[in-house]
Amino acid sequence: MSYTAATVQLLSPEGTLVESDASAEYLPLIDALSDDQLRDFHRQMVVIRRFDQEAANLQRQGELGLWVPSLGQEAGQVGSAYASRPQDHIFPSYREHVVARIRGIDLIGIIGLLRGTTHGGWNPEETNFHLYTLVLGSHTLHATGRAMAMTLDGATGTGNPETDAAVMAYFGDGASSQGDVSEAFVFAASYQAPVVFFLQNNHWAISVPVEVQSRTPLYLRSSGFGIPGIQIDGNDVLASYAVTKQNLDASRSGQGPRFIEALTYRMGAHTSSDDPSKYRLDSEVEYWKQRDPITRFETWLRSRGEGDAFFADVDAEAADVASDIRKRTLALGVPPVGKMFDHVYSEPHPVIEAQKQWLAEYEASLENDG
Repeated sequence: MSYTAATVQLLSPEGTLVESDASAEYLPLIDALSDDQLRDFHRQMVVIRRFDQEAANLQRQGELGLWVPSLGQEAGQVGSAYASRPQDHIFPSYREHVVARIRGIDLIGIIGLLRGTTHGGWNPEETNFHLYTLVLGSHTLHATGRAMAMTLDGATGTGNPETDAAVMAYFGDGASSQGDVSEAFVFAASYQAPVVFFLQNNHWAISVPVEVQSRTPLYLRSSGFGIPGIQIDGNDVLASYAVTKQNLDASRSGQGPRFIEALTYRMGAHTSSDDPSKYRLDSEVEYWKQRDPITRFETWLRSRGEGDAFFADVDAEAADVASDIRKRTLALGVPPVGKMFDHVYSEPHPVIEAQKQWLAEYEASLENDG
């Protein structure tokens, strides 16, 4: 499945602006962006790709138990993340690494989670970026619940753009087939909750192609629940930003939930446990390589006069981030065994305390026996 007549695209694969009737309403949002903001779009995409590659190397060297790559999906994530506001709550799946970075999360938290040294990695209250969800689709219910609470608390739809908030939930085409997602649609529509569902259609739910999962374009699914849906070129960072901004603004203003399908492609494996060469054709991968989100955006920036010095600076920053992550990963060490009990409940719990004490005594007995 590639682009359709309904796909919103502002930047062509060749790196030129698409000026058409379909793009006309969004181009003013792009014109309003500063040069520094546009540079940040590129910087974030390049840095996170280099981080992604370094993390994959660390996993292959035995330093991580698992790695979930985002290679090829950078544009959809960067554009949508920059369209959000600090008061918005973000509910990620498990490959939204650059969204985490943009929202202020230290990337070592993601490394720690997939290394097994933490069950969370960060405090969501500090950034409104919630924890990664390995149970696919379940977080769409959490996101909808948060959005419903915002409505009840009067934190949205007041007409004040400085304080009105919305929720955005990221998930993939495979997760969209989960029952939890349909249930989230039901409650979001029924309560007109301010939530934007951002589906990254990377065309493969592990080894099952999207054509098998859905006989119709995924952006049409939400309409059956009364939620407006739209399809965008997920490898176009400008389209991702403009369309997500428009839909988040609508949700914050009290117009209810929205659904965005971002057409992109998972260039790497589903996770480091997967071998995509077993089920994908090389011709398909090559087709999407020609639509690389970073290459097309760099072409456009250069056409606007951006010079070699900027791109060299970004590449150097990306290398520094990767080097720093490697050093910090190797320094993480092994957490104390008792740490697994510390955050099961927000308050002390007698059963958890008893289990923690039992384990400590058991380990001590083994040492004494030795």
